Amino acid sequence: MDIDQVPQEENRTLGGHRKAVYARDASGKMVLVASKGWEVEEIVTVQAVDVFHAQAEAARQRAEAGQSAALEYWMYARRMDVEMLAQVTGLWQWRIHRHLRPAVFARLSPKILARYAEALGLPAEQIRCLPEHT
Repeated sequence: MDIDQVPQEENRTLGGHRKAVYARDASGKMVLVASKGWEVEEIVTVQAVDVFHAQAEAARQRAEAGQSAALEYWMYARRMDVEMLAQVTGLWQWRIHRHLRPAVFARLSPKILARYAEALGLPAEQIRCLPEHT
Protein backbone atom coordinates (compact mmCIF):
# COMPACT_ATOMS: atom_id res chain seq x y z
CA MET A 1 0.00 0.00 0.00
CA ASP A 2 1.19 3.52 -0.73
CA ILE A 3 1.58 6.17 1.97
CA ASP A 4 -1.53 8.03 0.78
CA GLN A 5 -3.58 4.82 1.09
CA VAL A 6 -2.81 4.19 4.78
CA PRO A 7 -6.17 4.11 6.61
CA GLN A 8 -6.81 7.14 8.81
CA GLU A 9 -10.32 6.33 10.03
CA GLU A 10 -10.93 6.70 13.74
CA ASN A 11 -10.66 3.27 15.35
CA ARG A 12 -12.00 3.35 18.91
CA THR A 13 -10.15 0.16 19.83
CA LEU A 14 -6.89 2.09 19.53
CA GLY A 15 -8.10 4.53 22.19
CA GLY A 16 -7.08 7.61 20.21
CA HIS A 17 -3.57 6.30 19.68
CA ARG A 18 -1.96 5.60 16.36
CA LYS A 19 -0.18 2.48 15.24
CA ALA A 20 2.70 1.97 12.87
CA VAL A 21 2.11 0.29 9.53
CA TYR A 22 4.41 -0.23 6.59
CA ALA A 23 3.68 1.62 3.35
CA ARG A 24 5.54 2.43 0.16
CA ASP A 25 6.81 5.99 -0.25
CA ALA A 26 7.12 7.87 -3.57
CA SER A 27 10.49 6.25 -4.30
CA GLY A 28 9.09 2.74 -3.71
CA LYS A 29 10.86 2.28 -0.40
CA MET A 30 9.00 0.70 2.55
CA VAL A 31 8.62 3.12 5.45
CA LEU A 32 6.70 3.24 8.72
CA VAL A 33 3.60 5.44 8.68
CA ALA A 34 1.28 6.33 11.58
CA SER A 35 -2.29 5.12 11.11
CA LYS A 36 -5.46 5.83 13.07
CA GLY A 37 -6.76 2.42 11.96
CA TRP A 38 -9.81 1.57 9.91
CA GLU A 39 -13.39 0.49 10.42
CA VAL A 40 -12.98 -3.16 9.35
CA GLU A 41 -10.10 -3.60 11.81
CA GLU A 42 -12.25 -2.12 14.58
CA ILE A 43 -15.17 -4.44 13.84
CA VAL A 44 -12.96 -7.54 13.86
CA THR A 45 -11.19 -6.47 17.07
CA VAL A 46 -14.49 -5.82 18.86
CA GLN A 47 -15.80 -9.22 17.76
CA ALA A 48 -12.65 -10.96 19.03
CA VAL A 49 -12.85 -9.17 22.38
CA ASP A 50 -16.52 -10.14 22.67
CA VAL A 51 -15.57 -13.79 22.13
CA PHE A 52 -13.00 -13.58 24.95
CA HIS A 53 -15.59 -11.97 27.25
CA ALA A 54 -18.03 -14.81 26.51
CA GLN A 55 -15.32 -17.43 27.07
CA ALA A 56 -14.33 -15.77 30.36
CA GLU A 57 -17.94 -15.75 31.56
CA ALA A 58 -18.40 -19.42 30.63
CA ALA A 59 -15.12 -20.25 32.41
CA ARG A 60 -16.34 -18.31 35.47
CA GLN A 61 -19.50 -20.42 35.55
CA ARG A 62 -17.49 -23.65 35.24
CA ALA A 63 -15.13 -22.53 38.01
CA GLU A 64 -18.03 -21.59 40.29
CA ALA A 65 -19.51 -25.05 39.64
CA GLY A 66 -16.19 -26.71 40.49
CA GLN A 67 -15.68 -27.98 36.94
CA SER A 68 -12.66 -25.82 36.15
CA ALA A 69 -9.94 -23.87 37.94
CA ALA A 70 -10.01 -20.08 38.23
CA LEU A 71 -6.95 -20.13 35.96
CA GLU A 72 -9.23 -20.73 32.98
CA TYR A 73 -11.22 -17.57 33.77
CA TRP A 74 -8.06 -15.45 34.12
CA MET A 75 -6.63 -16.85 30.90
CA TYR A 76 -9.66 -15.69 28.90
CA ALA A 77 -10.04 -12.46 30.87
CA ARG A 78 -6.47 -11.59 29.85
CA ARG A 79 -7.36 -12.36 26.21
CA MET A 80 -5.33 -15.53 25.94
CA ASP A 81 -6.08 -19.09 24.96
CA VAL A 82 -4.23 -22.27 25.91
CA GLU A 83 -1.84 -21.96 22.98
CA MET A 84 -0.84 -18.39 23.83
CA LEU A 85 -0.58 -19.12 27.56
CA ALA A 86 1.71 -22.04 26.71
CA GLN A 87 3.92 -19.78 24.62
CA VAL A 88 4.13 -17.12 27.32
CA THR A 89 4.74 -19.49 30.23
CA GLY A 90 6.93 -21.98 28.39
CA LEU A 91 4.69 -24.83 29.55
CA TRP A 92 3.35 -27.55 27.29
CA GLN A 93 -0.29 -27.13 26.24
CA TRP A 94 -1.20 -30.53 27.68
CA ARG A 95 0.12 -29.36 31.08
CA ILE A 96 -2.00 -26.23 30.96
CA HIS A 97 -5.08 -28.30 30.08
CA ARG A 98 -4.26 -30.48 33.09
CA HIS A 99 -3.80 -27.43 35.33
CA LEU A 100 -7.30 -26.26 34.40
CA ARG A 101 -8.67 -29.14 36.48
CA PRO A 102 -9.47 -27.79 39.98
CA ALA A 103 -7.84 -30.65 41.91
CA VAL A 104 -4.61 -30.39 39.92
CA PHE A 105 -4.57 -26.59 40.07
CA ALA A 106 -4.97 -26.65 43.85
CA ARG A 107 -1.70 -28.60 44.13
CA LEU A 108 0.42 -26.44 41.83
CA SER A 109 3.86 -25.56 43.11
CA PRO A 110 4.62 -21.91 43.92
CA LYS A 111 7.12 -21.94 41.04
CA ILE A 112 4.50 -22.92 38.43
CA LEU A 113 1.94 -20.57 39.95
CA ALA A 114 4.50 -17.75 39.69
CA ARG A 115 4.93 -18.50 35.97
CA TYR A 116 1.20 -18.17 35.46
CA ALA A 117 1.11 -15.00 37.57
CA GLU A 118 3.85 -13.37 35.51
CA ALA A 119 2.23 -14.38 32.21
CA LEU A 120 -1.16 -13.06 33.28
CA GLY A 121 0.17 -9.94 34.98
CA LEU A 122 -1.52 -10.81 38.27
CA PRO A 123 -0.40 -11.64 41.80
CA ALA A 124 -0.20 -15.39 42.36
CA GLU A 125 -2.83 -15.24 45.11
CA GLN A 126 -5.32 -13.61 42.75
CA ILE A 127 -5.07 -16.41 40.19
CA ARG A 128 -6.35 -18.88 42.75
CA CYS A 129 -9.76 -17.19 43.03
CA LEU A 130 -12.35 -15.51 40.85
CA PRO A 131 -13.00 -11.77 41.04
CA GLU A 132 -16.26 -10.58 42.55
CA HIS A 133 -19.05 -10.96 40.03
CA THR A 134 -20.06 -7.60 38.53
